[in-house]
Order: sequence, then structure tokens, then C-alpha cells
Amino acid sequence: MNKLTKVGVSALCGSLASIAAANAGAMNVSGGATATYTTVDDVVVGNPLGMATALTFTGNGELDNGSTFVVTIALTNKAGYTASSIAVTTPSMGTFTYDEGGGTGLDRIDDMMPTAWEEVDGTGVAMGLRTVAGAGGSADIEWNVGMGLPDGMNAYVSVSPEASGSKNANKSFSGPNATHEGYAWDVVVTHNALSEGVNFFAGYSDISQNSTLGDRKEGTIGLTYAVGGITVGYQRSRINSPGAADNYYENDAYGISFAVNDDLTISYAGVQSTRNFDSNICSVELDGETLQLSYSFGGASIKIAEASVDNKNYLTAAANQRDGRTIALTLAF
Repeated sequence: MNKLTKVGVSALCGSLASIAAANAGAMNVSGGATATYTTVDDVVVGNPLGMATALTFTGNGELDNGSTFVVTIALTNKAGYTASSIAVTTPSMGTFTYDEGGGTGLDRIDDMMPTAWEEVDGTGVAMGLRTVAGAGGSADIEWNVGMGLPDGMNAYVSVSPEASGSKNANKSFSGPNATHEGYAWDVVVTHNALSEGVNFFAGYSDISQNSTLGDRKEGTIGLTYAVGGITVGYQRSRINSPGAADNYYENDAYGISFAVNDDLTISYAGVQSTRNFDSNICSVELDGETLQLSYSFGGASIKIAEASVDNKNYLTAAANQRDGRTIALTLAF
């Protein structure tokens, strides 16, 4: 990791002046690069080579009242300003985070299944899976409750004035959105000390939509259990009224990973997602599964994902039955 010291954070300090003066901070830079080769059976993929470069800038400092702050800016997959967040940790009230990259609120537990590399829907054979995101899938403010909780337990409350997924620049706003999302809130609870090796998680989200669609409600619950080098998991999710008044999604995800040693991990994971209708339209089940391997050596790693998808995008035509694989070489610094 390269460390750039004495980088000014005066712009952030100025915005926090009403809270407390800030001490000098520092900015760290980390990153990496990944080259991939992806093929899909019976599909003309053209050039199968791909590349992702990643840089993450992390600035941190301390306020006079004992609160600390962390500013994170991530540039991934050769795209500029992919994600960003500002997190302030107080001595007694927990951590408050403004986030524009996803991964807070309900989105932090959208898929908790153990894998050697990627989520089932994250390989080169994309599924078009509909899963939970909540307010945390948009620009939101999250409170990580930091007081009065049992050991091993975390609670998160996240809110977004409009859960449309927009990311706005300084002094700007998104305007109306075509999919009608409005105010959203999430509640998430995790607990890793209920029993040795068990990690429990659950969350609920409510997103206001217009009267025709009805409010979108999302929820998920699951757990993972680790013993030795083996981790297994199961997760259940449901999404009501996701853009249409009469449909809902039910997801069952599962996974098992085995750390053979410090360098080699193999895994198998899958998900079954059913799109249901309150009317007489037949439901459609989307199935995906992936077998993965990850091997690290020094600052490099090789990752392989074999994936299979039935009814991609909840469509039953022959073209939506896919099998493929991705091989990746990742270098980190």
C-alpha cells in the first residue's frame, strides 16, 4: 500500500466546522488490477478478454470532541468515481455514514452466502437476478448504532429521501425519476455471537412508490455457520411490488466454501428466485449456480468461476439458458 501523508482535507474540515475543529489527517491509496477471460456456451462472445483497474482513496482524521471520520473514494472497473462515502464515528453514538456506492442498509446483506470469489449473480454469466437493495442501494445516510447492544451484535438504520439510485455532485439534485421511488428506510441487524461459528443477519426495507404501484417492501433473513475451514449458509429474501402492483419475488440462496489452506479456497453456491404474480399469470423460476476456486500467491491470485443459469431475466426461451466460465488474474498493491 502506498501512503500519501500530509494531504490536506481542508474542504471536508470546512464542511464540518459547525461540529468541531478537525486535526490533521492522512490519505492512503490502495488498488489493484484484474484481467479476465470469459466464455459462454452457445453464445458469440466476441473478444472474451476484460480488465478492471481499481483505486481506493481513504482519508481519515479526528475531531476535537473525539469523533473520527473516514472519507472513501473508489474508482473501479476503469470507471471514474464509482463509489464514495463519508463516515463519522462518535465516542458514544456509533457511526454515521453518507454513502453513494451501495453496501449500506439492507444492501449490505443482499447476498451473504460464502463463496471463493463472487456472488452467484456476479460471474461472467449474468443472471438478471432481482434481490433486495433497499435505501442502502441508493445514496443514503446510515446510522450504525453504537450503544447498549450485546457483544457481537450490530444494528443499522438507513434512510434515503429518494431511492432512485442517483449519485449527485456537490450542490446538485436528481430531479424526478421514472420508476417512482420515493422516501425509503431500512433496518438491519447482525449478530455473530449467538453461538460459536454462527453469523445471523436480518433486514427490512420500506420504499414509498405511487398509489398505482404501492409501496415496495423488501426483507431478508439468513445465517452462516463456520467450523474449521468449512462455511455453510442459507438466506431467504422477498420483494413486494418491485415496479409492478401485482408481482413479488421470493429468493432462496445457499452456499458452502472450504478453505483448503491459507491460499486455496473452493466453493459451491446457488440461488432460486421465483417471480410470482397475484393475477393468473404463471410464475417463473430463475435458477443459478456456480462452482468457484481461488488461489493466492503473494500479491496475486487466480480465480475461476463455472456458472449455470436457467431462465435468465425470468424468461423461459432457450436463449435464456446459459452455461459459462470466467478466469481471472488479480494483482493487488
